[in-house]
Amino acid sequence: MRVFIYDTTLRDGTQGETISFSVDDKLMIAEKLDDLGVDYIEGGWPGSNPRDKDFFARAKDLKLKHARLAAFGSTRYPRNKVEADPNVIALLEAETPVVTIFGKSWSLHTERALGVTEEQNLAMISETVGYIKKQGRELIYDAEHFFDGYEASPDFALRTLEAAQKAGADILVLCDTNGGTVTDRLGEIFAEVRKRFDGVIGIHTHNDSELAVANAITAVQLGSTHVQGTINGYGERCGNANLCSIIPVLELKLGHTTIGREQLANLTSTANYVSDMANLALPNDRAFVGRSAFAHKGGIHVSAVLKDVATYEHIDPEAVGNQRRVLVSDLSGRSNITYKLSEKGLDKKLGDVGRRELLDRIKHLEFEGYELESAEGTFELLVREVLQPDHFFFELERMSVTDQREGDHRTECRVQMTVRTRDGIHTEDMTASGPFDAMAQCLRKCLSQTYPVVASIRLVDYKVRVLEPNRGTAAKVRVLIEWADKKRSWTTVGVSDDVLEASWNALVDSIRLELLRLAETDKAMDKTVADYSWGV
Repeated sequence: MRVFIYDTTLRDGTQGETISFSVDDKLMIAEKLDDLGVDYIEGGWPGSNPRDKDFFARAKDLKLKHARLAAFGSTRYPRNKVEADPNVIALLEAETPVVTIFGKSWSLHTERALGVTEEQNLAMISETVGYIKKQGRELIYDAEHFFDGYEASPDFALRTLEAAQKAGADILVLCDTNGGTVTDRLGEIFAEVRKRFDGVIGIHTHNDSELAVANAITAVQLGSTHVQGTINGYGERCGNANLCSIIPVLELKLGHTTIGREQLANLTSTANYVSDMANLALPNDRAFVGRSAFAHKGGIHVSAVLKDVATYEHIDPEAVGNQRRVLVSDLSGRSNITYKLSEKGLDKKLGDVGRRELLDRIKHLEFEGYELESAEGTFELLVREVLQPDHFFFELERMSVTDQREGDHRTECRVQMTVRTRDGIHTEDMTASGPFDAMAQCLRKCLSQTYPVVASIRLVDYKVRVLEPNRGTAAKVRVLIEWADKKRSWTTVGVSDDVLEASWNALVDSIRLELLRLAETDKAMDKTVADYSWGV
């Protein structure tokens, strides 16, 4: 069955706490959603704020290949004639091929919020739908609070749908606006509506009971061919139905067609793109698209996955653009080590004895507070140090860190450093905004004279976590640092009761790893370094 996907990230999604997209953000996200293959993109409410009005003005220049852009708004206000209603005028001035309007389905809202009778409410719905349809637009009618309204008065809720459909609505969407309807009851109500109304019936669910995805899928199983939701489930309160879960379930589990199997491979990248735009980290444990969705940690699990991935994976990660990950930690077994070595092309270089030593070393480090799940660069360094134990690259002779303050203001942080490399002593002096930045710049400057590759390494991310909060300022901290060169990125970890020492250790490991990689391929460097192995 063909199920049409209606994305409301740019409108309903922006009602989520801390989420705010600029007009440029919204335009870029709209293009990304179009590339993904959604059928409708709801751009916003042009009559509600200047930003959405500006978006629709600029969206006229978008070259959407597949999706149809929708403007969202309400039925006319009770005291206005439809042709003179500012909201309706703004909807039409947006010049979108699709207009979505919502109307009241619950007597609680008509009586208390709007202060209108049932007949007045029905007139507001039918007049607004009919007027916009006469302008040649596709009209989607969102029956707000439909399930709550049906529970209060089935006859009233059904009559609102009838008013919209008779006036020409192309699609009737049943909305669980409060997100409080449990799945079985939602299914019963949806099935009753499906019996009474022909045409396209849609579903719009919220996640206040953690049932938004289940409720949307249940509606599809009962005949809904139009599903509304947002990327990553963004939305007000607990969010909207998460399209990043709904789409793969419909495609891969139930055999329906939404964006298509080929486009499904872009789902993870789209989820990350939108989360980046929202300046929110995508939770690792998010189904289908999270980093942990196909991550394996327990040794028994990994051993089984090595034999047959179906033992602990319900789909192929690549089907949704994700990837399998095997983690290393104190819970790891030899299978974890085997997998990670194979992943990095090092499996044929380390024998059984070396693997046992590596596993013991990892478990000891994890006990000390290191986290190698997130620091795969440190894991690779441990392997390469076993394989290349005699390499000397550099060592710190001395370093001083001076943080100057005047009153409540820090004026500068200065680092003076002396480092020994294979070709002698290098001393540098660096001033920066903070101590770690100054240390990193100073070390790179010292080393780049001997190892020019170091100059291309750049900082991507820096995180600090307190490991023993009950010890106050004496607590150990874990520092995770992500680095990148022109080819790849990697993360290293340092642990200490001194945040600068932990940072320094992670910094040194990141550069040492890069140099070990280079030594493996650069024979001239390999020979030279070996000649100076006395420095270890």
